[in-house]
Amino acid sequence: MKSFLSLEPGLPELADYTHSCWVNVECPDEDDFLFLTRDLGIPREFLSDIADIDERPRAEREDEWLLTILRIPMDGGGQGMPYQTVPIGIITGHEATVSVCYRRTQMLPDFINHIRRKNIQIAGQREFITRMIYSSAVWFLKYLKLMYLEINRAEKELEQSIRNEDLLRIMRLQRSLVYFSTSIRGNEAMLGRLRTTSRASSVDPDLFEDVSIELRQAYNTINIYTDIVTSMMDASANIISNNVNTIMKRMTSISIVLTIPTMISSFFGMNVNVYLGEWYWAFLIIFLVSAAISSLAFYLFRRIKWF
Repeated sequence: MKSFLSLEPGLPELADYTHSCWVNVECPDEDDFLFLTRDLGIPREFLSDIADIDERPRAEREDEWLLTILRIPMDGGGQGMPYQTVPIGIITGHEATVSVCYRRTQMLPDFINHIRRKNIQIAGQREFITRMIYSSAVWFLKYLKLMYLEINRAEKELEQSIRNEDLLRIMRLQRSLVYFSTSIRGNEAMLGRLRTTSRASSVDPDLFEDVSIELRQAYNTINIYTDIVTSMMDASANIISNNVNTIMKRMTSISIVLTIPTMISSFFGMNVNVYLGEWYWAFLIIFLVSAAISSLAFYLFRRIKWF
């Protein structure tokens, strides 16, 4: 689905394509693909690169078009991951500014609403890309706050009992943090490239500084949460190991306690002449002696906390 917006203050939406407008394409279909390649002349390779879910932030120029790929966050995703990052391509040229994303995210509508609400004037294509990086950093921080709530909830559940579902959920959060970390580092590299090539342009240096601060804050927050999740996984592994040791000690103690009467009864169950074999009270005496020795063994194991 595509929409046309003017880069004038307030990002007014246009009914049709005009020169130098912003063409925003989300989840492109065949008609959108034909419009971008046939009508605008965008190289097909650019769209194929953006479609790759593992594409890293980078820039590439072909003819009069410049492709800038960023990574933006989104909730949900494949393989049960709560959060992931997806590539968004910003294709700039003399004709238009085009953004293409093969996933529907919350960031792009929020980016448009923020520009309209603040009535921000986007001076040029480089500032457009810079503000897109800024919006991605803000959304990284938003999702990190949600991750922190899930980490706290998982920690409380692990305090009650350690289940495989809780451990798998923490592992998925850990994977999301890894994706966030690598994506932020890539976006930060693209911001540095824009800053280097925009020294003589009209991009506000304070905007670069604000975006850099947001990216560093998101990256530092990810490092903190990664350490927390790692310590939680290590603590869970230690608790599981300790529980296994406790269970093994109890099972060993029970085996020893039950082995004592079994061993005594085995002696008196031999197919030979046994002392006390003709005595009326023999069975009761043997039973009481076995029970007494087993009770003594049980008491000793309790003293050393094996039970």
